[in-house]
Amino acid sequence: MMNRTILETLPAGVSAPGYDPSAIGTGIVHFGVGNFFRAHEAFYVDRCLALPGQQDWGIAGVGLTGGARSQEKAETFTAQDCLYSLTEAAPDGTRTVRVIGALRSYLLAPADPQAVLDLLADPATRIVTMTITEGGYNIDETTGAFRLDTPAVRSDLSGEAPPTTIFGFVVEALARRRAAGAGPFTVMSCDNLRHNGDVARTAFLGYAQARDPDLAAWIAENVTFPNAMVDRITPTVDAAIAARLNAASGLDDALPLVAEDFTQWVVEDKFCAGRPALEKAGVQFVDDVTGYEQVKVRMLNASHALLAFSGLLLGYRLIDETLRDPDLERFVNAYLEQDVIPRLSTPPGLDAQEYRRSVLSRFSNPAMADQLLRIGGDGSSKIQVFWTETVRRVLADGGDLSRIAFGIAAYLEMLRGVDENGASYTPFEPTLDAAQIALASADDLTAALALPSFDGWRDVQTPALTDAIVAARRAIRDQGVRAALPR
Repeated sequence: MMNRTILETLPAGVSAPGYDPSAIGTGIVHFGVGNFFRAHEAFYVDRCLALPGQQDWGIAGVGLTGGARSQEKAETFTAQDCLYSLTEAAPDGTRTVRVIGALRSYLLAPADPQAVLDLLADPATRIVTMTITEGGYNIDETTGAFRLDTPAVRSDLSGEAPPTTIFGFVVEALARRRAAGAGPFTVMSCDNLRHNGDVARTAFLGYAQARDPDLAAWIAENVTFPNAMVDRITPTVDAAIAARLNAASGLDDALPLVAEDFTQWVVEDKFCAGRPALEKAGVQFVDDVTGYEQVKVRMLNASHALLAFSGLLLGYRLIDETLRDPDLERFVNAYLEQDVIPRLSTPPGLDAQEYRRSVLSRFSNPAMADQLLRIGGDGSSKIQVFWTETVRRVLADGGDLSRIAFGIAAYLEMLRGVDENGASYTPFEPTLDAAQIALASADDLTAALALPSFDGWRDVQTPALTDAIVAARRAIRDQGVRAALPR
């Protein structure tokens, strides 16, 4: 198992951190230490830490869930001194491997909640970041307000035990900092959400308002919640992939990671307690991320999901396989060129057609071996984020509904958990219960349209769209996916 002792004797071709990982301070606390965070935020911070005067911006990771797997993950990070290898794989087969040392420590919140609170309350902590998934912000999609009725939130608000939610931890830490005169920190979402900073602000202020209106007012005035657009394809690494990565690098890494060579981070420059010099590490700071968000969400994320749902039904399991299928390639190009791009405003200097070509080239990278079940996971939340604006605009201008209807139909048929070859799989839908998922298998092909997945355009849903979805679902069942694809 790798740790700091091997940094002086890394295998040929493996780059070491450009700084001493044992000598960096902790300026950032991150909740949700998954693969994307490790390949994205930690990657950029790793670059920053190698610059003069940036050594106080190391990251402390926090895991929020308990259980054996979470405990094992925490123990592995600790045993490796929080080091891990990142392999960047280009579509042409070129690979580079580096050891990332930006993660200074890892805490498991259920095991020691007081240590997490102490870390957050420490004046050295100036930024709190998170990747808690699109559905993790506890927002009621109908009202747009923070939900106070979940058991975990109710428990945290009671104050009878240490917090268990990110909202409880962050707001309690801000209360302690306010009382101690330690000042605020920036709260920054790194999830794939439109205006993710605004969503985070709604969530944390909603919790704080229920706890203490005076504290909520202080947070509203002093804490910043920058919006950010994040982008990097980072597939799941199973045991077989990990073994291949280690065989190629020569490392004994229990936490190896692979990502595409493309990466992008566009951020509003709103940091109330300072920030690292991320602009020197490739981050783009702007006044408004809206245009970049819209392009990424409505083109990359939307087509990613579209291919995942359709590909799973056809028996594919990897995203690059779907783009080697000429029918799916034609379909996703038609969706982007006919449904999305004509209704999309791009930031200055960004060419939508070039972006389309880049996105599909990235999806075609076989080195990613990116699983469709991962891409399509939490589809109910993703649909609301990735498809809503395009659906609403096509409905508003009376556009062709065939491709949108097929995408919705493919999602619902995918929820049944069996492809057209009879092979089964298990969709990951954490925001839907078993009864809701079962609606996808009902004989009534309209029943599943009541799912919250489609709340984003329910107020403008038309009979024509409903009929088109039902027709597409019937065609998929009766004729097969390929025959049902819009021509």
